[in-house]
Amino acid sequence: MAETLLRIDALNVSHGDLPVLWDVNVGVDKGDIVSVVGANGAGKSTLINTISGLHTAISGSIAFAGERIDRLPAHRRVQLGIVQVPEGRRLFGFMSVLENLELGCYTPRARLSRNRSLEQVFAILPRLQDRLTQLAVTLSGGEQQMLAIGRGLMACPRLLLLDEPTLGLSPMILNSVFEIVRQINRQGVTVLLVEQNVQHALSLANRAYAIENGRIVLEGPGPLLLGDERLKKAYLGA
Repeated sequence: MAETLLRIDALNVSHGDLPVLWDVNVGVDKGDIVSVVGANGAGKSTLINTISGLHTAISGSIAFAGERIDRLPAHRRVQLGIVQVPEGRRLFGFMSVLENLELGCYTPRARLSRNRSLEQVFAILPRLQDRLTQLAVTLSGGEQQMLAIGRGLMACPRLLLLDEPTLGLSPMILNSVFEIVRQINRQGVTVLLVEQNVQHALSLANRAYAIENGRIVLEGPGPLLLGDERLKKAYLGA
């Protein structure tokens, strides 16, 4: 029987007086890739930011490895192994690739594993090793996304939260990013992927959720959802 790593129950989140998520239930099993898909503004990023502690739920619960975390501050969630790669990369442009990677070693556990983590990052993202002294701002868009993912891996995640990792990338680079996600998952890291590219995200996922206007409207195995007529009409233009 699969072990549930993340369990979200009856989650409600507002931005000020504006409700954004309603009664959201999501489960992520250890070792899986789980995708959350939906249109821009559907609530995907709010969900991932609430899991990481950047937003506070008004009701509902979030449990990680059996422990309630919805009232923990963001830095404590990182210490537990929940690591977010944010939308827009958020790199330090005038710091080198190596310096940006080292910033991922925030927790004591991550600092102790620095050298081993660098080796793992270079094995998955060899291009970064060739650009260690280069300033992040001089990298291409695809390389910057690789650096953001690499920085996340330096934090030794048990659960990696990826928020729109292919946003603004060319189709060629987009395919590379999804292959990187597969490689990360093969290394034993559980992945929760928030993504507008529905076809790729569902093809990749063990389980997937479609979110619309702040509510989960579909869920199931990713490839199976690709054949759902409602999803085809809403997101794939079928």
